Amino acid sequence: MPLVSMRQLLDEAAKGGYGVGAFNVNNMEQIQAIMEAARETQSPVIVQASRGARSYSQDRFLYHLMLAASELYPELPTVLHLDHGNSAATCKSAIELGFTSVMIDGSLLEDGKTPSSFEYNLKVTREVVEMAHARGVTVEGEIGVLGGIEDGHGAGGDALAHLTDPDQAVEFVEKTGVDALAIAIGTSHGAYKFSRKPTGETLKMDRLIEIHKRLPKTHLVMHGSSSVPKELQDIINQYGGKLKPTWGVPVEEIQLGIRNGVRKINVDTDNRLAITGAIRKVFAESPEKFDPRDYLKPAREAMKRVVAERMQQFGQAGHAGTYTPVSLEEMARRYAQA
Repeated sequence: MPLVSMRQLLDEAAKGGYGVGAFNVNNMEQIQAIMEAARETQSPVIVQASRGARSYSQDRFLYHLMLAASELYPELPTVLHLDHGNSAATCKSAIELGFTSVMIDGSLLEDGKTPSSFEYNLKVTREVVEMAHARGVTVEGEIGVLGGIEDGHGAGGDALAHLTDPDQAVEFVEKTGVDALAIAIGTSHGAYKFSRKPTGETLKMDRLIEIHKRLPKTHLVMHGSSSVPKELQDIINQYGGKLKPTWGVPVEEIQLGIRNGVRKINVDTDNRLAITGAIRKVFAESPEKFDPRDYLKPAREAMKRVVAERMQQFGQAGHAGTYTPVSLEEMARRYAQA
């Protein structure tokens, strides 16, 4: 099965009332972990690559690894998504390479750090929508600014400083035609999201619920939504790591989001923690080992377990075969007729 449109995956998730995890990758082992978890749980798949990942792994390597995944797991609807595209040019390069979905983050300027104006965000997002929809490619936009920094992208600072304004969200969707909307509700990139278990003071789920009521047909996206489980932190620290105590987004809050229009949930830090903990364990317990396979196999397995658990928790498990994917050409025709 060729790589498919994210719009179709999210439309089906909306019909079924579930969410779909979007998992970041940089290398072969991470892609294998995601695909194995998806086969085990019979889940549709969103694999996403940031600009940092594209630079690290080089586009052609990444794309051909994804083609291999679609060939080896033909029963699984699989999307290749650009995470946090910083400009129309970045999105164009991803579309030309073969990505089937792109995010244009016009909430920041092209440097990926400086908050932009609403007018700038509208203009650049609309430009990407017109370009992408002509090819059947899905577009995710963002309103509001997340805290933290990941792969060199993000405004840093206070996650509550630039929450999504519901009025602007409605105007943005109407004027851009985006397929999915990432909103800022107090989450942030990276491991250090919250200094204690988040409450309504720090994680504004009421804002998300309000936006869903205003935009009931828009697929919402939660970024910075790793749960940062204590057990994964403990493994790293047990084997020589020095992570400071930190809290992520509780799974039950994500599930509340899914009941209120969230269809795509971005997860990266949890997988990084799982991989690093497994590698540290091998190094500590078997210091004589030097074959990369001796530590990358357990690392891959540890990430697979996390991804499979999230796929179950988000509700996407069992939905890989419940619909027939359509081609990007067919999606382009649908966009043209809309």
